[in-house]
Amino acid sequence: MTATKTNERPGTRAVHRYCGMSASKARQVLDLIRGQDVQTAAEILTGTEREAAEIIGKLLTSAVANAAHNDQQNPEELYVSACYADEGATMKRWRPRARGRATRIRKRTCHITIIVSRLPADKLELRRRRMEAVSANRSRRVDASRRRADLSGRLSRRRANQAERAAAEEAAAEAAEADEDVTDQVPAGAAVNDAETEATETDTVEGGIGDDDVVEDAAGDGESAAADEDEKGDE
Repeated sequence: MTATKTNERPGTRAVHRYCGMSASKARQVLDLIRGQDVQTAAEILTGTEREAAEIIGKLLTSAVANAAHNDQQNPEELYVSACYADEGATMKRWRPRARGRATRIRKRTCHITIIVSRLPADKLELRRRRMEAVSANRSRRVDASRRRADLSGRLSRRRANQAERAAAEEAAAEAAEADEDVTDQVPAGAAVNDAETEATETDTVEGGIGDDDVVEDAAGDGESAAADEDEKGDE
């Protein structure tokens, strides 16, 4: 059975002719992306540290653009159905060596071709289920993170309220201790004098001493003083 010819393979293609590297170097990178979807192939090429990876990455972008604009394909449903590198023209140069000899230099080129096609229906269904599972898992993680954030927020608010209550209780205790210290620092003599003053006021009220008695005592003292002066005059 004859295999499908290179130029008869179905799909949308992009070709880079006369690339300035050997076909063997390009094939090492093309083997990494063959059969992969375009998103995975782009990620592989981004992480590959080879000169051919940059050139093949641009060629893959061109093939996807051709499929989207020329064949109205969905870029998310494409994969690398075929990719290969053919030998191109080889430029021959000479390098002078010892004793008048010359050594040949071969500057090889290649033609790189990338063909992208739409994924089969079964693979698209499998990919859709995988994406749904990933999105559901992501939503569950988001919900769990939100719940954790809400719980942490409630715990922080509870701790803040407890700290405020503890600070208020501590301030009240300090105020009570300050009042007790002020009461203890009052001098004992002052307390005794206050007690005597209160007792004197109480006795005065109970004995019936008023303003009239004070006036009478003052008049009696005046009469006694006058009698004493008369006695002195008689003598």
